[in-house]
Amino acid sequence: MERKNAYANLAKWFEYLNDDCDYENWSQYLVAGLKAYPLTAGIDIGCGGGWFTRAFERAGYRMSGLDISPEMLGFAEEQARKEGVRSAYLLGDIVKTKLPKRFDFASAVNDCVNYIPKEKLLSAFKNVHSALNKNGIFVFDISSERKFREKIADTVSVDDRDEVTYLCFNHVENDRATLDVTLFIKNADGSYDRRDERHLQYIYKEEEIAVALEHSGFRLLKAEGHLGEEKQTSDRICFWAQKI
Repeated sequence: MERKNAYANLAKWFEYLNDDCDYENWSQYLVAGLKAYPLTAGIDIGCGGGWFTRAFERAGYRMSGLDISPEMLGFAEEQARKEGVRSAYLLGDIVKTKLPKRFDFASAVNDCVNYIPKEKLLSAFKNVHSALNKNGIFVFDISSERKFREKIADTVSVDDRDEVTYLCFNHVENDRATLDVTLFIKNADGSYDRRDERHLQYIYKEEEIAVALEHSGFRLLKAEGHLGEEKQTSDRICFWAQKI
């Protein structure tokens, strides 16, 4: 399944099913880091349903969101209207897309980079570089290798709600994770529709990311665990880089 189709069914439910990941503290960690720089406009790459795009907009930044999934963008636009947020949303793949204007910062939060095949990572980072103004900031995260190999590999994730049941069958082989998602969505008459989709993610080491950033024209400012915690025991590694 192509990356652009990976969220065709999950788009409507993604934020709802991830309500335990503390989006509020996560976004405030990112906003606090961005406030250290003179930034006004940003592009949220792999914005998905737009939670972080909206959070950055509420924090005072002029935001655009970019995503490869039309279903995700449709949900993002709907949520922005509901919340009175005026972010712009663009359909595109950062691996291929050269953005029509430049921004002060770019974000790519919650596994966006893990979806980029290894042979395309350098192209993606170069496109981010070209989309930034001088000294622009690039902040993004990856799910850590430890998370994939020790917590995800050969497991089944289950979330059973009144409106939807989520199943994810996870398999890790070499540097790739295959996540087979099944949704059972409840209809008004009590029946259920089944929807299936496959997600492919790639396991990156911190050193791989650092080398790709350097070769793309970035200076790595810091790499730390989720919300600033210790990297070695964190499920995520967050990278802060600057265009040079």
